[in-house]
Amino acid sequence: MTGTARLRQRLADRITGHGLTDPAWRKAVEAVPREVFLGDAVFRPATDARGSTVYHPVRRQDVPEAEWLSMAYRNETWVTQVGGVDAVTATGPVYGLPTSSSTLPSLVVRMLEAADIGEGDRVQEIGTGTGYSTAILCHRVGDRQVTSVEVDPATGARARDALHAAGHAPDLVIADGLDAREAGTDFDRIVATCSVRGIPYPWVWQVRPGGTVTTCLGGWSQASGLVNLTVRGDGTAEGRFTGEEVAFMLARAHQPPPRPTFTLHTGHERRTFLAPARIWSWTGRFLAQLAAPSAELLGAGPRAILVDTATGSQAWTEDTGSGPIVHQHGPLPLWDAVEHAFAQWEEVGAPAQDAFGLTVDGEEQRVWIGSPSGPAWRLPV
Repeated sequence: MTGTARLRQRLADRITGHGLTDPAWRKAVEAVPREVFLGDAVFRPATDARGSTVYHPVRRQDVPEAEWLSMAYRNETWVTQVGGVDAVTATGPVYGLPTSSSTLPSLVVRMLEAADIGEGDRVQEIGTGTGYSTAILCHRVGDRQVTSVEVDPATGARARDALHAAGHAPDLVIADGLDAREAGTDFDRIVATCSVRGIPYPWVWQVRPGGTVTTCLGGWSQASGLVNLTVRGDGTAEGRFTGEEVAFMLARAHQPPPRPTFTLHTGHERRTFLAPARIWSWTGRFLAQLAAPSAELLGAGPRAILVDTATGSQAWTEDTGSGPIVHQHGPLPLWDAVEHAFAQWEEVGAPAQDAFGLTVDGEEQRVWIGSPSGPAWRLPV
């Protein structure tokens, strides 16, 4: 067994330890050379003196080959593009949001397994990225069964070269994956390696009745949930969240707009029954995002800050020693909406995220708890 083969086997072992159950996906991980898909450079994140995240390019030519291979076969996400700047062309540290990456292998494979992809399935992947997940798909179902859509032409070109170097030739489409109708129809499965704030309707139209759409529902409060939807013959779709704590970067079109520096305003002050620390749980952030979908969630611990990107409305909490209080400023009572969402959730037993579901139709999209007739929130679509 070669050195890289042993590294792939160890990576498969690690992924199996993260809940992988289908041996066919394990075989794919053992077969696909991840180092081919990292290209010649990646970004390594760090924190600067101001506490901001900065991305430093790491070039393959500048590190020993053994170290580069070790990086490639860690169960770790490697960012390859930040704010549209590729690691391979970056001349120094870069600030901004990651816009392309080689995602955590265990997350990629777990998502593909959750989509229940099997032999003979025709699959559309949204977000080719480096092409690593595309290669995993090709190994599982065959090149001719895979269509992968990438919005960035340069990223797509590099992925095509890497896929060919690894011996794969799927159908690669350069287009906006949120509306890539030219990619075709009658897919058995659509999987998205990006998060979305709502399900793009073209995805539902492109899948045959009985097929599935699997994606992460995300938002501006850094909350997400992996959901698997079954498409119906009437053009609607419905399904449940898996409850797993997984997240992909938001699709470019769904990322928040630039937000200027803000000052916290006193506004209207009152006591709150909702302990701010409860928001920081996985389900808590998800509830806050459903209740205030156009707000960003900032802060930590007893200080929760919601800032609405559209209206500038604010809600922020502080601990007075005799219980938390909340300040609300602006036209939207953000904290009122979050409190109400938590109250509805508690009335039905405060279940984990795997009790949540999503219904998509031509008029609206609603996340609900328990059943479609339970407590529900409309998504911003």
